[in-house]
Amino acid sequence: QVQLVESGGGLVQAGDSLRLSCVGSGRTLSSYAMGWFRQTPGKEREFVARISWSGGSKKGDSTYYEDFAKGRFTISRDNAKNTVYLQINSLKPEDTAVYYCAASGTLSTYAYEYDYWGQGTQVTVSS
Repeated sequence: QVQLVESGGGLVQAGDSLRLSCVGSGRTLSSYAMGWFRQTPGKEREFVARISWSGGSKKGDSTYYEDFAKGRFTISRDNAKNTVYLQINSLKPEDTAVYYCAASGTLSTYAYEYDYWGQGTQVTVSS
């Protein structure tokens, strides 16, 4: 069983940056592909980015981003800290959402293929 806890969200202004963190417990996250998703009220959970499991080498990490996230979002992981990050630069009001991290045994962009989820962290971007 894996427990995930996100943090780092908040109320920011357009153009600001945030780094979201997702700390795992129960099992090492290095065995899982990790993803970030976001959700706004009335909409389905939306894929943002994912990173492959790592054997401990940065060279082995593989990242993938949804089109809207390319260039402004960066997903990374620190296996020593059992933590995954999502750096978001040049925030826009449309980035306002609850951001969730999730763990999966497969590389996927589909929420249903992720087995473990955090509780989410709210990001609100004012214009």
